[in-house]
Amino acid sequence: MTREEKHVWYDCLKRLPYTFCRQKPIGKYIVDFFCAEAALVIEIDGSQHYSESGRDNDAERDGFLSSVGLEVVRYTNHDVNTNFEGVYNDISRRLAERITDKK
Repeated sequence: MTREEKHVWYDCLKRLPYTFCRQKPIGKYIVDFFCAEAALVIEIDGSQHYSESGRDNDAERDGFLSSVGLEVVRYTNHDVNTNFEGVYNDISRRLAERITDKK
């Protein structure tokens, strides 16, 4: 895991009352973090995601994950490093909404 992924894992996801898997294979992809209960994928994006080919690959990947009923949420390394509280709050809100919607 990258430094930013470790920060999200240990200082956010491990503290929430939901079960997450990290580096979870789904189809031909490996997602950073996955919560089955919320059908939520969380990706932490570094600079390779900003190139044209990176954006194209992400769009293909996100399309597949959406087609199997998953929501994909992406945060940049910059977001994690400069606005961790905002990332934490956004993840918490999305989880609560998705789990409430499923009930």
